[in-house]
Amino acid sequence: MTIGILKETANEKRVAMLPGEVAILKKLGVDIVVEKGAGEGAFVSDTEYVSAGASTAERKDLISLSSLLLSVNTIPDADLDSLNEGQILCSVVNPAENSAWLEKARTRGITVLALDLIPRTTRAQSMDVLSSMATVAGYKAVLAAASRLPKFFPMFMSAAGTIKPAKVLILGAGVAGLQAIAIARKLGAVVEVFDVRSAVKEEVKSLGGKFIEVEGAKEDAAAGGYAVEQSDDFKRKQQELIQKKAEASDVIIATAQIPGRRAPLLVLRETVMKMKPGSVIIDLAASSGGNCELTENGQTRIVNGVTIIGKSDFPSDMPFDSSKMFGSNIVNLLKVLIDKNGNPVLDMADEIIAGTTAVHNKEYVSMRAKQILGIK
Repeated sequence: MTIGILKETANEKRVAMLPGEVAILKKLGVDIVVEKGAGEGAFVSDTEYVSAGASTAERKDLISLSSLLLSVNTIPDADLDSLNEGQILCSVVNPAENSAWLEKARTRGITVLALDLIPRTTRAQSMDVLSSMATVAGYKAVLAAASRLPKFFPMFMSAAGTIKPAKVLILGAGVAGLQAIAIARKLGAVVEVFDVRSAVKEEVKSLGGKFIEVEGAKEDAAAGGYAVEQSDDFKRKQQELIQKKAEASDVIIATAQIPGRRAPLLVLRETVMKMKPGSVIIDLAASSGGNCELTENGQTRIVNGVTIIGKSDFPSDMPFDSSKMFGSNIVNLLKVLIDKNGNPVLDMADEIIAGTTAVHNKEYVSMRAKQILGIK
């Protein structure tokens, strides 16, 4: 089997796999072709890929040569049109946002492995791309906030007097939120954290954050560790408490998301208007609507003296290590997918393969994909 690694389009700087992971993948008995210039955004040359055992090719030739194509994001429609029935695509898909793209892939008989659908189980932990990229996002979000805030993060005591530490409010204690807690605390900030899942309380406390609880949160063990939609009464109490905490905060890092749904609206316009001038909001949920009512995806706004940064692509700003983590996750998935002869085996009895396969043989396979798209 030949595996092709595509160069990303638009402004994406990551690449699906670095040479180190290519060398590991070669041991599975596969041939690897890398699109010329694929690693440039991550500061990796074609020569390094060749040294790792890969060959290079132009995009058109690579697509025709490869049985399995790897990319970070979904490929453009024009490339999808050039694929043949039975070829396999492996990337982050985001079925809710790319439902038309996924339907087109299905009707063309393309098999799509959606990395964002990998089950959140212990066995699949080493393949969890979302967690890897959320780690990067949480780290970079705090650094971005610190660079924008007109105050120090840590407390300082000097002959000029005492500087109080910054107050950081983190909304959502998933992987990105937990990483944000760790970095904000290392920088010396006082950190408060909100999440509807009581199970994360101890993790928050262990990292030095103060967990904010709102009574009446609904939890669902079947949600795979994700947050679920809450009642209107809970949302009202939640917003009242968040507004109170936001008014006293210097920084808000918003990370709360619900798979396949609009991100929960947690910071209202009126809350922003009551925040201190100079405060900073980093909204990592911007691509799914944002946790802040005034967020615009991909934009930085200043409203009433408050800087609001809507940014969901922080991993692309740290492309080398993001690509390394991303590629390592893919290698671990392919170790399950590829047999001893170097051929792909889509064993739908395997929960990881079945959960990750969005479409195959012109049918929707993944139960989560079906739920997100409303397919019975």
